[in-house]
Amino acid sequence: MTLLAADPAERRKPRKKRRRRKHKHQVSATKPTTSKPSTSKPTVTPIVTAANPLLSPTALHLARRFSFGVTPALGSAINGAGGARAWLVQQMTPSAVTDPAGDTVNGWFAFLNRTPQEIYSREKAGTEGSWVVMDDLSKWTVARRIHSTRQVHEVMVDFWSNLFNVALGNGNGAAYARADYDQVIRQYAFTSFEQLLQKVIVHPAMGIYLNNNVSTKTAPNENLGRELLELHTVGFGAGYTEANVKDSAKILTGYRVDTWPTFNAYYDTARHYTGAVSVMDFSSTNTAADGQAVTMAYLSYLAKHPKTAARIARRLCVRFVSDNPSADLVSTVAAAYTASNTDIKTTLLALVDHPEFNASVGKKLRSPQEDYQAMVRSLGITLAQPSASGDFVNAMLWQYKTLGAPPYEWAPPNGYPEVNAAWSSAGRMLNSFSSHRNMVAHWWPTTGATLPDLATLFPPLPATLQNVIDVVSTNLLGETPGPTISGAIATLLGWPLTHVMTQAEANSYWRKIAIVSTLLDSPLHLYR
Repeated sequence: MTLLAADPAERRKPRKKRRRRKHKHQVSATKPTTSKPSTSKPTVTPIVTAANPLLSPTALHLARRFSFGVTPALGSAINGAGGARAWLVQQMTPSAVTDPAGDTVNGWFAFLNRTPQEIYSREKAGTEGSWVVMDDLSKWTVARRIHSTRQVHEVMVDFWSNLFNVALGNGNGAAYARADYDQVIRQYAFTSFEQLLQKVIVHPAMGIYLNNNVSTKTAPNENLGRELLELHTVGFGAGYTEANVKDSAKILTGYRVDTWPTFNAYYDTARHYTGAVSVMDFSSTNTAADGQAVTMAYLSYLAKHPKTAARIARRLCVRFVSDNPSADLVSTVAAAYTASNTDIKTTLLALVDHPEFNASVGKKLRSPQEDYQAMVRSLGITLAQPSASGDFVNAMLWQYKTLGAPPYEWAPPNGYPEVNAAWSSAGRMLNSFSSHRNMVAHWWPTTGATLPDLATLFPPLPATLQNVIDVVSTNLLGETPGPTISGAIATLLGWPLTHVMTQAEANSYWRKIAIVSTLLDSPLHLYR
């Protein structure tokens, strides 16, 4: 909708003295006192309120890549830590970062205190289905991403969960162990890749998802043994053979889950394959009935393999730098990974310290899920424990599922794609624009959360439109927009950027929404 200019002098002067008919859709900031419009401009003095970003451009860039959306509180935390890199180092020890908001979110969901066996028993008794628990896990995950002060931890949990994907909707029974699987990834997200790999591959959720729980010495199931090589470590085409895949599966036999009766996880020596095995340069006589030690040695070998180093390095670079990272960047990150014995913190620091990281501003498009979370954070919305189906935390499940890419719902084991092309369709953009307008206008949901008035984003008025845009953008997105975005907003409002915006004009319902939602529709928000 195009808004009419509020200043009568900017409207076309009527040819006759008759009163001009005003249609219902027109917006007028001031009711004329005479039948003839005034030709004088308002005698107001703009209040110059400069937009003062909390963060430098390089700090803002790092914050965008390693958080789910920049907020004034996040900017203060980064400055308080002594800068972006110091904040990143601090964040990589989550236990050292107080997280009252995240702790509050934890108290909203009872499933966090239940074992896989309890979740299954409750479903069997008709108390609560596992699908309800999976929806709660999704909502809890998004609520933590929105509110937790441990932003880097939340980002890395998402990264590792995508690499070691176990879909929430798996029909084999992985849902009962999926919440526990999430806790394991959270616990080992900043240890070493070797430790993380050793924990997730033998976890019952992974075993059920990729059929390892039914793999036996007489009938080895190759799913997990193959994906371990192809997706989780060295990568497809790394030089392993079909015989290697079969031996990989044999090594992993013995890890069982008592599906449907109890969902207890255990190791069964009677089901473990014994006999010589060989995968690439790894070999073992594998004579013991208990093959857990061989499994751990095999996973350690894969974690430290040069091809795994290169593959994990490239995955990190694609997620945090660009879709096409240079060979130098990938090799630098891989070298840090290898030299540190797969230490995750050291590997991440090598990535952000490389010049290519700071040169990658504006090169990564947010996924629909990242878009949603950053939008809620930018608007300063504070979630509350839901008590009704329409409350924000419950309603947002359907909002972000409609947008696409909800947490952990990619069905294949390879995880969501992390390149721009996957999320840059016209349909995705239109859905995002609609989502922005809905949230900015406070249409739905409106209960179960505190939604600040949009006026809190604006400077004292009157002020020039350019000043208004700069201040709103800084409060919303952490920086001022360039002339293209500012010009688009000015065109939408029908005003020049020099127009002096009054409080009466700002009180227009659609003008506020137009300014804020257009900024969210812009590359400043859609790119991280």
